[in-house]
Amino acid sequence: MLPPTAETFRAALGRFATGVTIVTARAEDGALVGLTANSFNSVSLSPPLVLWSLSSGSSALPVFRGRTHYAINVLSAQQRELALRFAARGVDRWAGVAYTEGAAGAPLLEGAIATFECFNRSRYEEGDHVIFVGQVERCQHRSELRPLLYHGGRFYTEHPL
Repeated sequence: MLPPTAETFRAALGRFATGVTIVTARAEDGALVGLTANSFNSVSLSPPLVLWSLSSGSSALPVFRGRTHYAINVLSAQQRELALRFAARGVDRWAGVAYTEGAAGAPLLEGAIATFECFNRSRYEEGDHVIFVGQVERCQHRSELRPLLYHGGRFYTEHPL
Protein backbone atom coordinates (compact mmCIF):
# COMPACT_ATOMS: atom_id res chain seq x y z
CA MET A 1 0.00 0.00 0.00
CA LEU A 2 1.34 3.43 -0.98
CA PRO A 3 1.10 6.62 1.10
CA PRO A 4 -2.16 8.44 0.32
CA THR A 5 -2.44 11.26 -2.17
CA ALA A 6 -4.59 14.20 -1.09
CA GLU A 7 -7.38 12.85 -3.30
CA THR A 8 -7.34 9.29 -1.95
CA PHE A 9 -7.05 10.53 1.64
CA ARG A 10 -10.06 12.85 1.18
CA ALA A 11 -12.05 10.05 -0.49
CA ALA A 12 -11.27 7.62 2.33
CA LEU A 13 -12.26 10.21 4.95
CA GLY A 14 -15.52 10.72 3.09
CA ARG A 15 -16.49 7.14 3.91
CA PHE A 16 -16.84 8.17 7.57
CA ALA A 17 -20.35 9.53 8.15
CA THR A 18 -20.49 12.62 10.35
CA GLY A 19 -22.97 15.06 11.72
CA VAL A 20 -22.93 18.64 10.46
CA THR A 21 -22.37 21.68 12.66
CA ILE A 22 -22.12 25.41 12.35
CA VAL A 23 -19.59 26.92 14.75
CA THR A 24 -20.42 30.50 15.71
CA ALA A 25 -18.83 33.37 17.61
CA ARG A 26 -19.13 37.09 17.99
CA ALA A 27 -16.06 39.03 16.87
CA GLU A 28 -14.54 41.72 19.09
CA ASP A 29 -16.31 44.41 17.02
CA GLY A 30 -19.66 42.63 17.51
CA ALA A 31 -19.82 41.08 14.02
CA LEU A 32 -21.30 37.59 13.79
CA VAL A 33 -18.98 34.84 12.54
CA GLY A 34 -20.00 31.31 11.59
CA LEU A 35 -18.86 28.40 9.47
CA THR A 36 -19.91 24.87 8.62
CA ALA A 37 -17.79 22.14 10.18
CA ASN A 38 -18.12 18.38 10.34
CA SER A 39 -14.90 17.96 12.34
CA PHE A 40 -16.74 17.88 15.68
CA ASN A 41 -16.23 15.25 18.36
CA SER A 42 -16.54 14.64 22.08
CA VAL A 43 -13.34 14.49 24.12
CA SER A 44 -14.28 14.08 27.78
CA LEU A 45 -17.33 13.79 30.01
CA SER A 46 -15.58 15.11 33.11
CA PRO A 47 -14.89 17.88 32.49
CA PRO A 48 -17.24 18.18 29.49
CA LEU A 49 -14.93 18.79 26.51
CA VAL A 50 -15.49 18.79 22.74
CA LEU A 51 -13.21 19.48 19.79
CA TRP A 52 -13.46 20.78 16.25
CA SER A 53 -10.92 21.90 13.68
CA LEU A 54 -10.52 24.81 11.31
CA SER A 55 -8.25 25.29 8.30
CA SER A 56 -5.19 27.42 9.03
CA GLY A 57 -6.09 29.45 5.94
CA SER A 58 -9.62 30.33 7.08
CA SER A 59 -10.44 34.02 7.25
CA ALA A 60 -12.39 33.27 10.46
CA LEU A 61 -9.35 31.87 12.26
CA PRO A 62 -8.32 35.15 13.97
CA VAL A 63 -11.81 35.48 15.49
CA PHE A 64 -11.88 31.94 16.90
CA ARG A 65 -8.30 32.26 18.15
CA GLY A 66 -9.02 35.56 19.86
CA ARG A 67 -12.40 34.99 21.48
CA THR A 68 -13.00 33.33 24.84
CA HIS A 69 -16.25 31.63 23.78
CA TYR A 70 -17.93 30.05 20.78
CA ALA A 71 -20.97 27.87 20.14
CA ILE A 72 -21.31 24.63 18.23
CA ASN A 73 -24.73 24.19 16.63
CA VAL A 74 -25.57 20.63 15.54
CA LEU A 75 -27.83 20.91 12.51
CA SER A 76 -31.15 19.22 11.90
CA ALA A 77 -32.11 17.60 8.60
CA GLN A 78 -34.18 20.72 7.78
CA GLN A 79 -31.03 22.90 7.86
CA ARG A 80 -29.24 21.57 4.76
CA GLU A 81 -29.42 24.94 2.98
CA LEU A 82 -27.99 26.65 6.06
CA ALA A 83 -25.05 24.21 6.06
CA LEU A 84 -24.37 25.07 2.41
CA ARG A 85 -24.65 28.81 3.00
CA PHE A 86 -22.22 28.78 5.95
CA ALA A 87 -19.76 26.75 3.85
CA ALA A 88 -19.91 29.21 0.91
CA ARG A 89 -17.65 32.19 0.34
CA GLY A 90 -18.71 35.65 -0.68
CA VAL A 91 -22.28 35.44 0.65
CA ASP A 92 -24.01 37.09 3.59
CA ARG A 93 -24.19 33.99 5.78
CA TRP A 94 -26.34 35.68 8.42
CA ALA A 95 -29.06 37.21 6.19
CA GLY A 96 -32.41 36.15 7.63
CA VAL A 97 -30.90 33.60 10.03
CA ALA A 98 -32.83 33.25 13.28
CA TYR A 99 -30.69 32.91 16.39
CA THR A 100 -30.56 33.76 20.05
CA GLU A 101 -27.53 35.03 21.88
CA GLY A 102 -25.80 32.55 24.15
CA ALA A 103 -24.69 33.47 27.68
CA ALA A 104 -21.23 34.58 26.43
CA GLY A 105 -22.52 36.19 23.20
CA ALA A 106 -22.05 33.40 20.64
CA PRO A 107 -25.11 32.90 18.39
CA LEU A 108 -27.29 29.82 18.98
CA LEU A 109 -29.11 28.89 15.76
CA GLU A 110 -32.84 28.31 15.88
CA GLY A 111 -33.74 24.82 14.69
CA ALA A 112 -30.46 23.20 15.74
CA ILE A 113 -30.90 19.77 17.34
CA ALA A 114 -28.19 20.54 19.90
CA THR A 115 -26.10 23.51 20.95
CA PHE A 116 -22.89 23.60 22.96
CA GLU A 117 -21.71 26.88 24.46
CA CYS A 118 -17.97 26.52 24.92
CA PHE A 119 -15.11 28.24 26.66
CA ASN A 120 -12.16 28.30 24.25
CA ARG A 121 -9.95 26.10 26.46
CA SER A 122 -7.02 25.17 24.20
CA ARG A 123 -5.76 25.05 20.61
CA TYR A 124 -3.32 22.81 18.80
CA GLU A 125 -1.77 23.50 15.42
CA GLU A 126 -1.48 20.26 13.48
CA GLY A 127 -0.81 20.01 9.76
CA ASP A 128 -2.94 22.52 7.87
CA HIS A 129 -5.57 22.88 10.63
CA VAL A 130 -6.00 24.27 14.13
CA ILE A 131 -7.76 21.97 16.59
CA PHE A 132 -9.93 23.78 19.12
CA VAL A 133 -10.83 22.13 22.43
CA GLY A 134 -13.83 23.70 24.10
CA GLN A 135 -15.04 23.27 27.64
CA VAL A 136 -18.82 23.03 27.49
CA GLU A 137 -20.42 25.51 29.87
CA ARG A 138 -24.01 25.03 28.66
CA CYS A 139 -25.72 22.65 26.28
CA GLN A 140 -29.22 21.78 25.18
CA HIS A 141 -30.82 19.37 22.75
CA ARG A 142 -34.08 18.58 20.99
CA SER A 143 -34.90 14.91 20.54
CA GLU A 144 -37.88 15.41 18.21
CA LEU A 145 -35.72 16.55 15.26
CA ARG A 146 -33.66 14.37 12.93
CA PRO A 147 -29.94 15.09 12.39
CA LEU A 148 -28.29 16.30 9.22
CA LEU A 149 -25.56 13.81 8.24
CA TYR A 150 -22.74 14.00 5.71
CA HIS A 151 -21.23 11.00 3.93
CA GLY A 152 -19.32 10.63 0.68
CA GLY A 153 -19.91 14.25 -0.35
CA ARG A 154 -23.70 14.08 0.12
CA PHE A 155 -26.20 15.01 2.82
CA TYR A 156 -28.42 12.42 4.49
CA THR A 157 -30.54 11.98 7.57
CA GLU A 158 -30.90 9.02 9.88
CA HIS A 159 -32.97 5.91 9.35
CA PRO A 160 -33.21 3.45 12.23
CA LEU A 161 -31.94 -0.04 11.50
